[in-house]
Amino acid sequence: MAIRERVETMATKNELPPPGVRIREGGAARAARTRWAWWTATFFGSGLLKPGPGTWGSVAAMAIWYFALQGLHLTGGAASAVTLLGVLAATAIGIPAATVVERESGNQDPGFVVIDEVAGQWLTLAVAPVEIGHALLGLALFRLFDITKPWPARQLEELHGGTGIVLDDLAAGIYGLLVMLVIRIWW
Repeated sequence: MAIRERVETMATKNELPPPGVRIREGGAARAARTRWAWWTATFFGSGLLKPGPGTWGSVAAMAIWYFALQGLHLTGGAASAVTLLGVLAATAIGIPAATVVERESGNQDPGFVVIDEVAGQWLTLAVAPVEIGHALLGLALFRLFDITKPWPARQLEELHGGTGIVLDDLAAGIYGLLVMLVIRIWW
């Protein structure tokens, strides 16, 4: 398959282009990518994994949350504070990164952009005890709300660029956080 045909096929399937290639509407290719944005938006490549790049981004976020907090021996309020700082950082850096990648790929809300899953996943885990059972429960809850997108998550998705890409997942993260708070009372 010729390179141009492959790029056109990738454009119609919402796939990540090869390094140095930018896909535009209609499949026309152009060189250049903004590296920091692509590394951030794909969360260091986890969004490139198949199938289900969003789930892989969430798994990566959950694993980093769990092992980092375990390694630092953080629990309770300290763990929550560090997690919320991570949410703020992922959001502050993720919105512009997602905006750049959306523009450069020529695809609206590309599936390989998973920094939004990272921010939402960490928000769900912000009050969870640093235990593997709670981490897995938080992963399942966040994915449930991210996939079903209850109101207003679906409406937030319609916002322009990286803002819509990230905010709908933060809404899903809030739903997961609320369920985690209720579960924490009994578990």
